[in-house]
Amino acid sequence: MLDKTASHTLCWLAAALFTIVATPAHATAAIFALDEIVSGVFVHTGKPLPLDAPAHDDIANIGFVVGTRCVAVIDTGGSVRIGRALRAAIRQRTGLPLCYVINTHVHVDHVLGNVVFKQDAPSFIGHEGLTAAMVRSRDFFLRNYADDLDAPPTPEQIVGPERGVHVGADLTLDLGGRRLTLHAWPKAHTDCDLTVYDDKSNTLWTGDLLFRERLPALDGSAKGWLAAIDELARQQPKWVVPGHGGVTRDLGAALAPERRYLQALVSGVREEIAQGKSMEDAIQHVGISEKPGWLLWDATHPHNVARVYQELEWE
Repeated sequence: MLDKTASHTLCWLAAALFTIVATPAHATAAIFALDEIVSGVFVHTGKPLPLDAPAHDDIANIGFVVGTRCVAVIDTGGSVRIGRALRAAIRQRTGLPLCYVINTHVHVDHVLGNVVFKQDAPSFIGHEGLTAAMVRSRDFFLRNYADDLDAPPTPEQIVGPERGVHVGADLTLDLGGRRLTLHAWPKAHTDCDLTVYDDKSNTLWTGDLLFRERLPALDGSAKGWLAAIDELARQQPKWVVPGHGGVTRDLGAALAPERRYLQALVSGVREEIAQGKSMEDAIQHVGISEKPGWLLWDATHPHNVARVYQELEWE
């Protein structure tokens, strides 16, 4: 028989053990929120943070679509931590096979969780240009985002697509009871942008062709991006999942601020070039009137102006 002291000690140990076991699950659930925006379509909304901030690995909208046969993951987050949280969330909701991992483009916040899903042996799919973009980015990812990978960081953890979608040749994936149509775009936000359309729910995942609230980041072609926006605006999805910012049901209204900003960059830079102004001068003056409408302006806008200046300097 235990004395009172021993009994209290065992109770304390039991409570401590329960806390150790139970808290991470609750904490993970609280951190990794999921919204089922329509039946079978799950979205985790990223945080509006810069890439050098804590929790920078959780800034992109990612998620999954569930059919009657299997599951498709759409982007995997900016670290193995986020990838594991996403995979755990899927497993809490369905035991169906994970048949596809789809990446909307090359940026680190959308692809670094890919390696977590290798154990499920899915087909990794992206734009036809994504494989080359991942190869170009591998050393940069390993050098600058090593802490977002398992230690030690290795090239094998940078997982690219096995299958590419060609520009002008959409790919349809059957999840059982719902089809996803993957569309590869000419150079726009990047040189490997892909959108995903779910026919059952009339949901469009735009990747980073659509930013909301967070200032759009340009690594491709401003003129190409404006052309893509015009094409996207002709579509009429019921639900829209942007690459960053809140889910919306009004694609046209969501695209309008982004179009206005990009057009201000193109028009402003053209005027600066015509007047013989330098890139540095353009960075100081172009598009400043758009600043009040966007988050993370100072971290993104100078880079955008520089990219547009490089694009337009010799047109």
